[in-house]
Amino acid sequence: MIAPLRPVIRAVTYTRWLHLVTAAVVATVFAFVTPGLGNVNSPAGAWLLVVPLPFLAVAAMIPGVRLSEGMQAQLLLFPAGREGPEPHVTPARSASWTDRRRTAMWLVVRYETGVATAFLSVHAPTLAVKLISGAAGDGAVRMPLWTAGPGHWPSAVLGLLVPVLFLAFVVLAGELQARAARALLGPSAAERLAALEERTERLLEHNRLARELHDSVGHALTVAVVQAGAARAAGSPAFTEQALAAIEETGRHALEDLERVLAVLREDAPGPAAGRPSLTDVERLLTAARGSGAAVTADVTGALEAVPGPVSREGYRIAQEALTNVVRHAGPVPVSLRIAVRADALELDIRNPLPGAGSAGGAVSGGGSGLRGIRERAALLGGHAETGVHEGTWRVRAVLPLGA
Repeated sequence: MIAPLRPVIRAVTYTRWLHLVTAAVVATVFAFVTPGLGNVNSPAGAWLLVVPLPFLAVAAMIPGVRLSEGMQAQLLLFPAGREGPEPHVTPARSASWTDRRRTAMWLVVRYETGVATAFLSVHAPTLAVKLISGAAGDGAVRMPLWTAGPGHWPSAVLGLLVPVLFLAFVVLAGELQARAARALLGPSAAERLAALEERTERLLEHNRLARELHDSVGHALTVAVVQAGAARAAGSPAFTEQALAAIEETGRHALEDLERVLAVLREDAPGPAAGRPSLTDVERLLTAARGSGAAVTADVTGALEAVPGPVSREGYRIAQEALTNVVRHAGPVPVSLRIAVRADALELDIRNPLPGAGSAGGAVSGGGSGLRGIRERAALLGGHAETGVHEGTWRVRAVLPLGA
C-alpha cells in the first residue's frame, strides 16, 4: 500500500507542481493584454499556447534568464540533499549561443507544461465536485464526453477518479519537467567532459601529493627511528651527536615538504615545483642512508643538471623510496645506487643483498604502497619500473624517458 502512494506523499511532488503552475503567470499576463485569449473555453483561447512563444525565445537571449531559471529549477524540481556527487542543474548565465538555444527550448517546455498543469489544477477539482453533486441529485451533468441525469451513481465514481488522475498527471509532469531541466539547464556534454577532466586532474594532483607525503615523511621517520636506535645501542657520545644531526637535517627537509604540500592542499592549486628536491640533491639521500648504517656506493654517469625538472624530481622520489625500503627492511647492508643519464632516458638502479627470509617476505612480494608508488611515478612519465629479486639481490630499476 505504501509504494503506490509514495510519489503522492513526497514533498518534491508539490514543489514541482508549484514550479509548473508559476509558468502560468506568463499566460495570465498575455490573457489580460490580448483580447480573446482570456476565454480558455473557446477556440481563441488555444492561441494562448502559441502567442507567448516568440517573446519567450527573445527572453532566452538574455544571459541572466538562464541563471534565474536554473536557480528556480534547483530549488523546486530536485529534493534537497539528494543531488548526488554532482548537481542536476548548474545555475549560470548563458555563455554561448548554444546555452541561449537550450534556454529557449527550456522556456517553451516549461510554459506549455505549466499552462496545462495550471488549467487542470483549476478545472479538475471543479469537475470532481460537479460529478459528485450530480450523482447526489443536485442536477444533470453535461460534458463533451459525459452526460448524466441527476442521481446517476457512475458520476460519483468518475468524480472520485478525477482527483486520482490529476495527481498522477502532476507526478508525471513533475518528473518530465525535472528530466527536461537536467537536459536543458544542466551542463552540456562538452561542459561535463571539461568538468570530468578538471576533476581527474585534481585527483591526480592529490594522488601525487599523497605520494610526496608518503615518500618524504616516511623517509624522515624511518631515518629518525633507525638513527635513534643505533645511537642508543652504540653508547658513544660522538655517534649520538652524529645521529642527532642526521635526524635534524632529515626532519627539516621533511617539514619543508610537508609545509609545501599543505599549502597546495589549502589553495587547491598546483604547488611550485622549485621547492621540490631533484636528483641534484641526491647527496642528501646518500648521507641519510649512510648515517642509518647502510654502506651506499653511488655511480652517477651523465649530467644530472640536464635532466628535465619533472623527470629529475620523480627520479629523486624513486631513489628516496628505494633507499628508505632498504633501511626499513634490510637494515645496515651494502647498497649500490646507479644513476645513468642517457641521451633519451634516465635510468635508476638500486640494489641491496636480500635480508633473512623472516624479514624480507613483505618486500620480496612486491606489495606495499611505496613500491606501487614507484611504479605509478614511472608510468605517469611514460616509463616503467621493476621491483623484485634479481640475481640474488633486491633490485629497484626505473627507466624514465627524458622527453616526458
